[in-house]
Amino acid sequence: MREPDRDPGRLSDIIQAADNIIAFTEGHSIEELMEDKLRYFAVMKNIEIIGEAAYMLSLKFKEEHSDIPWSDIISMRHVLVHGYAAILPELLWHTALVEVPQLKRQVESLV
Repeated sequence: MREPDRDPGRLSDIIQAADNIIAFTEGHSIEELMEDKLRYFAVMKNIEIIGEAAYMLSLKFKEEHSDIPWSDIISMRHVLVHGYAAILPELLWHTALVEVPQLKRQVESLV
């Protein structure tokens, strides 16, 4: 259910998953990400969590904060879950290093 009273918990989920991704990638290269399957799948899973939490936010909340690209975040989750075989490591890496920290800052400013 997309109940507005659950939005704060979902935002916390986004922040926690972002913190995980930052911890998993900090000080590492894309080559290390590709070689370390646990790190690779940990990053992927946490991006999925962010996408699912974004999907479950109330529509009202997403409309009120339309400066955040919710549909792109949700689409990324769908790609990771359903199109996992076609994931480009470079896209995953860019998302982890650039998009996730930016999203974290945006979400933290809302809570």
